Amino acid sequence: MRINPYNNVKYQWAVYVVFFIFLACIPTIVGDDVFLLNQLSTYGVYGILALSLSLCWGFGGILNLGQGIAFGLGSYGMAMTMQLQSQDILEDRIPPFMLNNAVETLPAIWEPFWNAGAGISLALIVPTLFCLIFGGLMFWGRVSGPFFAIMTLAMLSAFYTIFIDLQYLTNGVNGITPPMALEVGPYLVDPYSSVSFWVVFVALLLCTVVAKLITQSKFGLIVQAQKNDPERTRFLGYNVALYETIIYAFSGFIAAIAGCCFAMLTQYVSPGQFDVGFSISMVIWVAIGGRASLLWGMLGAFMVQGAQSYLGDQFLSTWLLILGFFFILVVRFLPGGLAGLVEVILGYFSSNSSGTKGSNSEPKRVD
Repeated sequence: MRINPYNNVKYQWAVYVVFFIFLACIPTIVGDDVFLLNQLSTYGVYGILALSLSLCWGFGGILNLGQGIAFGLGSYGMAMTMQLQSQDILEDRIPPFMLNNAVETLPAIWEPFWNAGAGISLALIVPTLFCLIFGGLMFWGRVSGPFFAIMTLAMLSAFYTIFIDLQYLTNGVNGITPPMALEVGPYLVDPYSSVSFWVVFVALLLCTVVAKLITQSKFGLIVQAQKNDPERTRFLGYNVALYETIIYAFSGFIAAIAGCCFAMLTQYVSPGQFDVGFSISMVIWVAIGGRASLLWGMLGAFMVQGAQSYLGDQFLSTWLLILGFFFILVVRFLPGGLAGLVEVILGYFSSNSSGTKGSNSEPKRVD
């Protein structure tokens, strides 16, 4: 009996190694084209976002239509830190947009962001705490499935409205545009340099390795069990709500990392990070790539965002129809996404080479 290579853990890790070796070669391939390098770095941010949703939805079975909340909070935290780095703590404490809104003293909520370390820490901690509290309230109340998805969507819309209304704190629809690149100690992280690329690369690598290890741990086995049959898992003595909350919060933490990297690369953040359409796009990335696959979820983000960058300008608003059409095709004919197609193909060749169809007897793993 020959096992489908797609479900072989050793092969999976080998594919990850090849994938990240290729990504590490990108600065050499791109050369001096700093704008292309910045764009590819942004795709890496989208990859981190897709990874977070794959872990939450494909692995944990929690459809989150509000992943933009953690992403947006992380982006704003990083942007606030970068904005205050361009201000003088004694003589120039008030950002220009606040002066335009007749703010005379720096709001207390901005004070911790004078310190870069504290600001970045808050940009990661606050979204994670929100996911812990919100997720705990929902899951302990047995809110799950489409009801949880609707609640996340409603909460996302609430954040979008709040960040527009609090103009004196967030500059409303105009957002925050830090005039300087992120400064970490003596180092300046220029968004158009290879340094920013390596920051995103390391973030993507670490998040992927940790997420992959989680899927193969005992904790991951219990999370998959509650995804497939929560009632049976509950009867076995496991606190399903606790496991759901933890995986949801960790997914939010990864999305917050993506938000920090995004603000660092673009030097801009706005309520658009909380836009419903953007969070729905994340779901489309992961669905097309394959929600049960961490790697293919990232590849789905790369493919969709890359296509949008190069085809969106040509087709304009028609691009959304094209994207929707492909999403419908995937849902109808490839429920497992492109990852499912690859699994079927590898299983076919594997069964033919062994003369049996034993590859289907091996339980699926998140790759």
